[in-house]
Amino acid sequence: MSFVRWLPKWWVLAGCAGAALPYGWAQIAAARAPRQAMVAALMVSDIHFEPFWDPAKAAELAAVPVTQWSAILAAPDSPDRARSFAQLQEACDARGADSSYPLLASSLEAMRANAGGTNFITLSGDLMAHSFGCKFNSIFPHATPSEYQAFVAKSIEFVELELHTSFPDAALYTALGNNDSDCGDYRLDAHGALLADIGPQIVADLRGPESERKQALRTFEDGGYYSVPLAAPIHDARMMVLDNVFMSKKYRSCSGAPDAKAAADQIAWLRDQLKAARRDHEKVWVMAHIPPGVDPYSTALKMRDVCGGESPEMFLSSGVLADTLADFGDVIQLAIFAHTHMDELRLLLPAMGSDKSPAVPVKMVSSISPVDGNNPSFTVARVDAANADLVDYQVYAASNQTGVHTLWSKEYDFRDTYHEPAFTAPSVADLITGFRIDGGAHGQASQNYLRNYFVGDRSAMLTQFWPQYVCTLANSTAEAYRSCVCSAGK
Repeated sequence: MSFVRWLPKWWVLAGCAGAALPYGWAQIAAARAPRQAMVAALMVSDIHFEPFWDPAKAAELAAVPVTQWSAILAAPDSPDRARSFAQLQEACDARGADSSYPLLASSLEAMRANAGGTNFITLSGDLMAHSFGCKFNSIFPHATPSEYQAFVAKSIEFVELELHTSFPDAALYTALGNNDSDCGDYRLDAHGALLADIGPQIVADLRGPESERKQALRTFEDGGYYSVPLAAPIHDARMMVLDNVFMSKKYRSCSGAPDAKAAADQIAWLRDQLKAARRDHEKVWVMAHIPPGVDPYSTALKMRDVCGGESPEMFLSSGVLADTLADFGDVIQLAIFAHTHMDELRLLLPAMGSDKSPAVPVKMVSSISPVDGNNPSFTVARVDAANADLVDYQVYAASNQTGVHTLWSKEYDFRDTYHEPAFTAPSVADLITGFRIDGGAHGQASQNYLRNYFVGDRSAMLTQFWPQYVCTLANSTAEAYRSCVCSAGK
């Protein structure tokens, strides 16, 4: 069944009328509503901080507390920095450069300039650079596992500390990504030493009662997940943070063995938390690193013949997370993911035939790291304090990938660009329906999405498989995606 047929009838009508009446009744209602009390939020992801940018400084970093790192990193480069780093990249077969300290510093300066008064920050994973373990071992060939773990913990804590220093009054909600590990990409131990080491730093920047933060520390140490109230003045709302690397099909424990229990325990916890939020009439934001659903890039790259019976590539090992979130669309105001490094949106639909729950809008946050060839970017959001709706956001992008002589400017504004009253399920459904109808991506909304998807404008890359890509936006299972892609003989 195609995406359009899955939507409630009025969503379909709104989508079909979008070209002539881009706002429709939602705009009229918004115009008549009382002025909303807004809260500023900053959304950041995939920083992939590179502490080995100047390899000669690594020994000094390892020897001092993380509070001294910024002074070391800000000092003049070593004379052979560029050559040493190039050799390190080559030795570790690194696919590109992540965020150097100059780029991180430039990003933070731009955030302070454009996100003043930020009430809270969402950091949706991958704080550490790619090929981290190989680089460390190349520089410290005789290091012990505990020394490596300490350096990993300090690298994560450094990113946290830099954000806290830039926004000392803001709550900071952090999810871990697949690179945030002391034993390899997509590897982590539930109840492991790394979670215990960095837990106090993660919890230190949360808000809410002491009892809530103590419970957050306990669950983070269990499996990297926690639930706390969203920072005031937002009320009757919660932030639920997951570590869904445990749900990835690539996941293994540090020993290399699979561990299905870690994911199952986290899903059970999430369901209990969402049931409690429903009971207590709380609204919820959910954040994790890896999105559920189809991986469009890998599916296209591997030339999967989906209509011939081959399965598309999926981000996670199962659809349990997507199903769980979709079951609580009446509670979840927003889901935040990242991982692709691109600026994207999604919609998680309730089970076919279910009319109990609305859909869940998904905001996917673009990266600071330029490793994929994109220019760095971050998102500044406005949130309705009364109902925790994401009302609007602006994406700010860098003029280059280095952080040196870098200018940051607003790339686009959601409401101005898409003419929707807020980033809510009806608005996201309206956009996706319009994208689906516009199979050639000739319309203004489609062209805007293509331009903003990859900071640096590689719209031609996505244009080549636009209809297939659009089918990933609201079809989170392989079956639903196949039905969308293969409908009408496509």
